[in-house]
Amino acid sequence: MRGDLHAAARECLRAATPESKVERTFDVFACFSRGELTPRDDADAPEPIGMPGRPARPRLVHARDLPKRGFGTTEGLAAFVHAIAHIEFNAIDLAWDAVYRYRGMPAQFYVDWASVANDEARHFMMLRGRLRELGFDYGDFDAHNGLWEMAEKTAHDGLARMALVPRVLEARGLDVTPGMIVKLRARGDDATADILEVILREEVGHVAAGSRWFRWHCAQRGIEPQATFKALLAEYARAVLYGPFNREARLEAGFDAGELASLETLAN
Repeated sequence: MRGDLHAAARECLRAATPESKVERTFDVFACFSRGELTPRDDADAPEPIGMPGRPARPRLVHARDLPKRGFGTTEGLAAFVHAIAHIEFNAIDLAWDAVYRYRGMPAQFYVDWASVANDEARHFMMLRGRLRELGFDYGDFDAHNGLWEMAEKTAHDGLARMALVPRVLEARGLDVTPGMIVKLRARGDDATADILEVILREEVGHVAAGSRWFRWHCAQRGIEPQATFKALLAEYARAVLYGPFNREARLEAGFDAGELASLETLAN
């Protein structure tokens, strides 16, 4: 009998150390790719959402309590790399939670989000390697829990999850990463910039998956995507919208002009 993909995704979520979460993610994705795991109609219902497995460090604090650091020192650069690594670590769980939580979806939904989880684990390992080159490691700086908090708020509704986690919080990387790459290259840090180039290129596809499944949900419910997105932004995301927005990357990731206008209006 083939294994249950939902149960395997749950085990990835429960993995508490970076090493075990990444290793399980790579293993589950490989098994799924070989057809050894499938979403099963008789799988146990998903448990209520809670905190996934997490290491003892980093300490989680409110975003406003994180110190502002520039790239001018090795520690400042490491803190920046750590912040991105933390986003990618969270993104592993966000992708697996979509696989685990949302049942009865088309087969491509599970292909998309298992692939995203695998990508995010690889991104995390690239960034952790860079942190170690700088003399630090994951957990050496405080971090915030904003991504997972939005996952908890949207756990009840796959439409809201697809609209707000990939298309708002994770898509923020599309806006800020190009400028960061320019700054890093200007100070001669091609090693970090090269990693961010890879992440930026692949994150466009991840946000596009959010766009695709957001629109799928809208079509299933017979509701208009632009107005729905605008309403969800107003309800959930006013406090986390910051411009300017990378219009080119967001259009490539499945946004349309009306959605971008809604983002810009609410951010301003």
